[in-house]
This record gives sequence, structure tokens and C-alpha cells, in this order.
Amino acid sequence: MKSKSNGIKYIFILFVIFIIGFAVYKIMSNEEKNELANDVTNSIEAPVMSVKTNIRIGISNFDNINPISTKNRDVINLSTLLYEPLLSLTEDYQIKMALAKECSKIDSKSYVVKLKDDIKWENGTPVTADDVKFTIERLKEGKSVYSDNASNIKSTEVIDEKTIRINLNKEETFFEYNLIFPIVSSKQFSEEKNFFESRIAPMATGMYKVKSASSDSIELVKNNYWYNPNKEELLINNISVKFYASMGDVYNSFKIGNIDMICTSNVNINDYIGTLGFTAKDYKGRELDFLSLNCENTILANKEVRQAINYAIDKNKIISSVYGNEYYVSSFPIDYGNYLYSKESKSSYNKKKAEEVLKNAGWTYQYDRWTKQDGYYTRTLRIDLMVESSNENRVKVAKLIEEQLESIGIIVDRYEISSKSYQSYLKDKDYDMLITGIYNGYSPDLSYFLGKDNILNYKNTEVQQILDEVKDITDQNLLKEKYNRLIEIYEDEVPCICLYRNKGKVIYHMKLIGNFNPTNYTAYYNFARWYRQ
Repeated sequence: MKSKSNGIKYIFILFVIFIIGFAVYKIMSNEEKNELANDVTNSIEAPVMSVKTNIRIGISNFDNINPISTKNRDVINLSTLLYEPLLSLTEDYQIKMALAKECSKIDSKSYVVKLKDDIKWENGTPVTADDVKFTIERLKEGKSVYSDNASNIKSTEVIDEKTIRINLNKEETFFEYNLIFPIVSSKQFSEEKNFFESRIAPMATGMYKVKSASSDSIELVKNNYWYNPNKEELLINNISVKFYASMGDVYNSFKIGNIDMICTSNVNINDYIGTLGFTAKDYKGRELDFLSLNCENTILANKEVRQAINYAIDKNKIISSVYGNEYYVSSFPIDYGNYLYSKESKSSYNKKKAEEVLKNAGWTYQYDRWTKQDGYYTRTLRIDLMVESSNENRVKVAKLIEEQLESIGIIVDRYEISSKSYQSYLKDKDYDMLITGIYNGYSPDLSYFLGKDNILNYKNTEVQQILDEVKDITDQNLLKEKYNRLIEIYEDEVPCICLYRNKGKVIYHMKLIGNFNPTNYTAYYNFARWYRQ
């Protein structure tokens, strides 16, 4: 009986061991499956199989796809994916090579540009110096948005198939920034009698080319002859460009999901598309409004007065009151994102500091005004402010500046003048203070504000010396050093007061994925890695 009992016990133990072993096996098997599934999941990088390989773009008031003859801002923006310039711009507005492999300054008025050896048009034929010469000649006809880029070009000389010499009428600081216009094929348009009336889609050298066109759309596909310097595999195979009669139609199409992105400067965009289902990226535009100070004026010649005015102006309040917070505070003429100005632009508003600066400069505040003894004459701090009457927003800004300056005792006589008078005052620089504006070029050239015969009647020997030096500086570190000094002097001397600059926006549908970093130059940086879910 004992032997039989022991046998049953051993069988039972073996059975239990079997059950436990089987359970352990199942658990480990499931864990291995989960690990394998995780490994597979983790090894898949976007885009996955569900990714759409096309993107849809809307353009209102389309005229033509030719980057030289179009006047449409969205076409110009889109053309950076198709048509390449000699030189291009980085996201912080530094010059970089595009079709050119070299751009050398020979003397003060001559440059030699060498093209890359392997660049080709979409049909496989090489891009040549003749194409560059042809494009410049078209620009000099004055009918292109890029015509100003070539206005100082006196002549061009084709040295060989890949080399061209560009001769200028006069020396131009940072002339290289003018060479960012797209190049078109001379052979393609050799039979066209009027280039600017031609409806031929120019051949491309960029990422994409025109596959087909109709009255309401254009289809773009990958350009197999793109130089592709980084050997990137484009995730987007096709770009559908749809035409609309108005921006209102574009907004509606975006809302219902028929297009994937919108480029706009409309500060009230949310009124049209709502606030959900998209990602918005803002960037600083190049429209700068500033308070021009006549530095030869008896009172404004004193930098302490200019400093006090700067401290007394509340730029944030102006932007909030007049522009609904849809503008950027500006502190310097090239603070639109240029790499040579890395500071944060902010208002210097400080009423106590304004009063302190005036007191330290010998001004006395009594009877609600500032006065200063100048020999036998008692001078009162009273300044004229001119503003163009037809510009409603600037008139509102002028009224706010008047209130802000008078709140610290600076008397302001505001004059709302006609457009003709405004242009006359601006040309002759015959005013105390004038609210005006400029559309910044891409170049960091500061001669308009600080150079010889500048808009401000401002004179500073050191500043002029630096501006002369930077013309020939190619070392980026040295250039930054020189500009840092210019910024220091500007902040101390306050020859003018930058107020605000416009804001551009790109609206991306939530299903559009990518590293979005738009600028005024193009909304399509990093496009090779964009895709749509």
C-alpha cells in the first residue's frame, strides 16, 4: 500500500511540475511576442503605410507659374520648391549657395559667379551661364517682382559655360543678397517673342516640376534631375495646387479639409477658419514702422531727449490698441529674424527712467513742462509730430504717442498732413518727428538708417567707419562682432525709434506633419520631411 501511495504522490508532483512549467512557458511566450511587437512598432518611423504622399495647396487670384513674371505672393512662395536661385537664404537669413558653388567679389563693382557642375534642368540638360544672363536681362526690363534685384546691374559677361561676371553701376553693400531670384532657361524661351506674356511653365531645377496644368489647378511631381545636395528622399510625391477666386474661398476649402495649408498676413484669420483643427506658425514680416527723429533738430540733437522719448513710448499698448496684438514689437531695423540681430525685441517703456534721463541732462520739470537754460534762452521741450492723414492706423498711433509723451511733460504738436506733404517732408527730411515705414530687404544693410545721407540726419564717425568695413567682411564671427557694436551704439544714441513690424502666418492642417519653420522668404523649409496622415 505504501509503494502504491508513493507512486500516486510522484505522479501528482510530476503533474504539478508540468502545469507550472506550461504556465511559465505561456507567460514567457506572450512576453516575447509583446517584445517583438514593441520592437516592430518602435522600428517603424514616420511616415507609416497610412501616410498620404500628396499635399494640397490653395492659391487665390493665380496669374501664372512663372516665378519671374508672376505677381502672386503665394506663387512666389511655392516657386522655391521648383525654381532655384544662384544664392538662397537660410532660416535666419544667411546667404547659402544654391545653383552657384562660388560667388566672389572681384572689386567694389564686380562679382564672378561659378555654377555647380552637376545642376540640370528637369529634362536633363545642364544649367549654364547663358541662363543666368538671360534671366538678369528679363529682370532689367522692370516687369518682375525681382526687378529691383537687378536694378544696379550694369552688364553681365559670360566667361564660360559655368561662369558669369556681373558688373554693377555702383558699389552695393551685401550685393549677394540680390542674387536670390530664380533662374529660368534661356533655350526654353528663345522662341518666345514676349517673355512676360508667355504661359509656358518654366523648366525646373528644384525638388518638383510641373506635370500638368488646367484652368483650375496645377499638378507638381518630383523632379528626378534635382541636384539634391543632401541626398534626401522626398516623402511627398505629388503637390496639387488648386486655384480659387478669393482668399475667402481658400479659407472655406481649408475648413472642410480640401487643402492642407494657408499662407496669410490676415490678422483676423481665426474669424474665418475658427481655432480648432490646425497648427499656426507666426513669423516676423519685413514691414517696419518707426518714429523717424531728425537728429539735426535743435532739441532732438540731444541723445538724452531721444532716449527719454524711447522710454516714454509704450509699444505694447500701441500694438494692443491699434493692431489687436497681431504685430511684433520692434527694437532694431533688422530684427525680423536676421542672424546678425539675436536679441529679443521688446518695449523700453519706463516713465520713471524717461524723467530721470531728462533731469540728468539738465532739464527741469515745472509748470507741467520741461525747460532748460541754453545761454540766455530758456528752451521748452516741445516737438512737432507729423503723420500721413490717409493712413488711419498711423494716425491712431500718432495720437497714442502724443498722449504718452505728454504724460511725462513733453509737449507734442501733432500734424495730420496730406500724402503729398508727407512725401515732401520725407524726401527733404524737414521735420522733427515723423511716423513712417519701410519694407526691409533681406540684406542686413543699415545704410538707410545709419549711413551717409541717411533718413535720420544722423552722424556718427564710428558708425560710418563700421559700415565701410562690413562691405568687405566675409568672416561671420567678425561680422557679428561689428554688428554687435552697431547695436550698442544704436541703443545708446537712439537715432530713431522702431515701433512694430507685421506678422506673417502659415496655417497647417493637423494632419500635415513636418518641421515647420516659415519665414518671409519661404514657408517650405525642411519640406523634404513633410508628409500627410
